[in-house]
Formats: sequence, C-alpha cells, structure tokens
Amino acid sequence: MNGPVGLGARSRVLRPDCRTVLVVVPFLVAGIRLMDVLRLLESDHRVMVVFTVAPASNGAICHGPEEFVRARGGLLLPWHQAVQCEFDLVLAASETAVEQLHGRLMLLPHGANALPSRLRARSAGPGASPTHRLDRGTLIHRGRLLPAALPLTHEDELTLLRSSCPEAVGVSLVAGDVCFDRLMVSTPWRERYRRALGVRPDQRLVVVTSTWQPQSALGRHPDLLEWLLDQLPSGSHRVAAVLHPNIWGVTGTWQVRTWMADCLRQGLLLLPPEEGWRAALVAADVVVGDHGSVTSYGAALGRPVLLPSRPEASFLRPGSLAESVSREAFPLRFDLPPAPQIDQAVRRRPPGQRDRIASLVTSRPGRSARILRRAMYRLLELPEPTRPPVHAPVPPPTPLRPPDEPPRQEPA
Repeated sequence: MNGPVGLGARSRVLRPDCRTVLVVVPFLVAGIRLMDVLRLLESDHRVMVVFTVAPASNGAICHGPEEFVRARGGLLLPWHQAVQCEFDLVLAASETAVEQLHGRLMLLPHGANALPSRLRARSAGPGASPTHRLDRGTLIHRGRLLPAALPLTHEDELTLLRSSCPEAVGVSLVAGDVCFDRLMVSTPWRERYRRALGVRPDQRLVVVTSTWQPQSALGRHPDLLEWLLDQLPSGSHRVAAVLHPNIWGVTGTWQVRTWMADCLRQGLLLLPPEEGWRAALVAADVVVGDHGSVTSYGAALGRPVLLPSRPEASFLRPGSLAESVSREAFPLRFDLPPAPQIDQAVRRRPPGQRDRIASLVTSRPGRSARILRRAMYRLLELPEPTRPPVHAPVPPPTPLRPPDEPPRQEPA
C-alpha cells in the first residue's frame, strides 16, 4: 500500500517530518481500548497514525478488526507490510505478534486491570499453570524486553511485576484506567443516555453483560435474556444487553442479531460491541453479569450486581478484581421472579461498594489522560501540546434494530 511509511513515503506525504504511530488491532477489544488512547493525539499535525491487524499465533485473522478500522477511516496497512517498516511508536493492547514489529512499543491492557480475572489462559486447559500478562513469557521475547512503556492500572500490579518480570519495572508506569476515567466523566450525562435508550424516569434499566466462552453468563444460561424479558414487567423495566466483542468477532454480527431476534422484538436494547455499552452502564440501575470487565466497571460505578452463577473457586484469580466483585454481588435465582430480586439488590447494595471496587480498578483516578499522553510523547521524542489532555464523555448509545422481517408471500 502506498501509505505514509516505507520506501518512497517522503514523496507521498503532506509533511515528511511527521512521527509515525502504528496501532495494532488483532481483535475488537484491543481496537476499542486503543481508540480512547488515540484521542490524546488528536489535532497534532506532527503525528501520523496508521493501523494494522495482527494475526494470531496460528496465522489466523479474527473477524471484525478490519471492519472496525475501516469504519473509523483508518489507513489499514497489510500485516506483511507493517512488519517491514519502522515506526516511532507502536500502540498495542495485546501482546499478539508484537515481537515482529519495529518501533518503541507501548503495551496497554485491554480490559479492567492488566491482570486477567482468570487464573489460567482460556485455551491452555485446566491442567495448565497459572499465568498472567505481566510475566516474563509475555513481556520478553528471546531475551529482549518487548515494551518500551508498560502502563499499569494499579500500584498492586507494579508490586507483582517486581517479582514476575523485574526487567520490565524500569519501563512500567502506573497510569490508571483510561476506560474508567471516560466512564466517570460521562456520569453527568446519565439522563441523556437514558433518554437515548428510550428508558423513562419511572423505569429501571437492567444491563445484562456477558463475556465470552462457556463460563460466561450467556454461555451457562443461553436463555437468560429471554427469561428476564418474559418475567420483568415491561412497563417498569427495560433490559439492555452488552455482549463481549469476541462473541461478535467469533460468530459475526448477523448470527448475534439472529440469535437475539425474538428478544429484539420484545424490546431488548442490544448495544453494538464498538460503543454504547459504556453509556448503558452509566444509565443502568442494576447489572446482571459475570466475571468480565464490564461487570466490574458497573460495580465500580456503584451499580448493584447480580450473578446468575458464580465461577468456580479454581477459575478466578485469588484477589482479582472479578473475585472482589463476585464476593459482593447478589445471586440471581431462576426459581424466583427476577423483579423482587432486582428491587432487593437496589435497596441492599453493599455500603461503600463503589469506592471499594473503584479503588481496585485504578489507583490513578482521573489522571490517565495526563500520564499516558506524557509517556507517548516521550517515546515520540516530541514536546507535549500545551493544551491540557482531557477525556470526553462517551457518545449517546444507539441500540441495534431487529433484523428485517422476511417478506410476506402474496396468496396464489
């Protein structure tokens, strides 16, 4: 591709002295997280941003990342071209294939906390040893430390890093959580988000969130949404669904909307994976979820949490954010009507839950924009812009509509 990098690029670009930033999007979750970080580079004519989709270890490409980048107007470099160029900064929210790239790497988490809630990798099997994203196997490749900057969300992660990969301590920085900071600046927009969803002031908004794979809320309870929509009075409750982007990426948008067709016709508010889920969390009265990051973000906003099933003790990492949320969550019982259970959760939410969970999400609340921008410009070897870095509120949500009804056949 004749883009702004590679041989002959100086004769093609508007400004030949721009710093180049490569954004690595192996899957949707990483791309969604990095868009928040890229906002900190806006309006800087000294910086040129391009994107690439990294393949998995088996060479496969996930469904969705290319469409995600193109929908935002990003210049998408083929992977085989990206690995042959050198960049001033590489932004990644996953370690996938980053060892093949050339440039100063900033490696960010793509969920709540740099440490996953799961004790073991999803694909490793139950007999695998515990692992996490801050160990030497992740951060060092053939003796070379991969990241030039390693943002962490919490001081506790830095403590773990000192023992798990001391070589990376020198490039680490406790930067807080960019996603949570955007959630917090969005809270004054709560009523606007509710109006955008069509939720009346006298209605309760129940946000159902599910991560992916069989241990998730919808993996264990495929009929969860149907049950809530059937059981909750439609005049007093609305139900919204936030599904992990990997569900959309593995099965495709058509399949997800087809699975949800009856629910959509019953009034389900299905949020697209790219955006809308944060506005729905701000607008929510209660969250029904699992061990995924969205559930933890909801708890950190002060929303009471109900779990349709609790994960096994051997599944969650002891002391993890998800385990802390699980301990304070209410069980959702299917042998009882859901409305009284939701009412009880709202009335009896644990005192101080919001502050406790928020303190586990980030130890730099409200400061991620300033810390991350300073680190990026240090790697770019450019002076920071003089305007203060700020996070904008998330946009109002736009739920997906039901799939088109099949055409009715005319009688013969």
